[in-house]
Amino acid sequence: RKMSKSTPNLPWVEKYRPESLDDLISHEDILSTISGFLAQNRLPHLLFYGPPGTGKTSTILACARKLYSTTQFNSMVLELNASDDRGIGVVRNQILSFASTRTIFNKGFKLIILDEADAMTKDAQNALRRVMEKFMENTRFCLICNYLTKIIPAIQSRCTRFRFGPLTTDKISSRLEYIIKVEQLNVTEDGLNALVTLANGDMRKALNILQSSSMAYNEVDEDGVYKCTGRPRRDDIKKIMKWMLNEDYTTAYRSIMELNMTTSMALQDIIEQIHLFVHEVHFPVAVRIYLLDKLADIEHRLASGTSEKLQLGSLVSAFQHARNIVAAK
Repeated sequence: RKMSKSTPNLPWVEKYRPESLDDLISHEDILSTISGFLAQNRLPHLLFYGPPGTGKTSTILACARKLYSTTQFNSMVLELNASDDRGIGVVRNQILSFASTRTIFNKGFKLIILDEADAMTKDAQNALRRVMEKFMENTRFCLICNYLTKIIPAIQSRCTRFRFGPLTTDKISSRLEYIIKVEQLNVTEDGLNALVTLANGDMRKALNILQSSSMAYNEVDEDGVYKCTGRPRRDDIKKIMKWMLNEDYTTAYRSIMELNMTTSMALQDIIEQIHLFVHEVHFPVAVRIYLLDKLADIEHRLASGTSEKLQLGSLVSAFQHARNIVAAK
């Protein structure tokens, strides 16, 4: 998508948002089903759910562009986000009046997009179900949310549901490579791998990290990406694991504290990465269970606002105890 001259500072998330259904890079089965609905002019109420940055909003906006011309768009599409008030009053007034009025010059049905629908109150959702039924003849709804459980069953049963899972690494890589080429960036192979790893299936996150890293450094490499996001590098986590598994308590604790002082890593992020290593290292099953239980306890205590120094001590002691369990066997 070309950047307009009037908006040179447009974030890449919007600059490279897919314009049409053909531009979307993933969820081919969902796209083919929706394309079939559009071709037959039999679009049902839709419910898109899944993690952020997986193409839910982009998909419905691409559908809307296929259904309506640029001149029709504003009169035929109502888009409400979580930032808008969507209490029971809005459902009874704004949504109801938009759904109930017919347009003389435009044929077909109107489209109401409710983004972040899981933020709607239960009362608003209950009021919405009657509107969805009553005006089915000339209005279609598309609800978008992260958590399906926050949508009441009555609304779910009225919609055709589609789950947008995290994007695969190859899909994110190919899209990032295209953007790197268009923007003429200097990105190393390990830098690209770091972007994909940190994105964790979230295209929006990958683009934001790429943009911020490219603005901070002339060459985007692994170090640059991790520094820009403040996430611990894999090499640093390996060092921490080595100290906790081989050194005595005092040495391990001091070494990790010194590393934290120089890299400014958050203990929360360290625990997330150590959790992955615990699954990779060949610990006895009982030891792995013990460590995972302790990691969960430390993370819970950190979320409650306890001291990072105390919890770091608890983390090191958990690994010391795990070593004792292994030695005793």
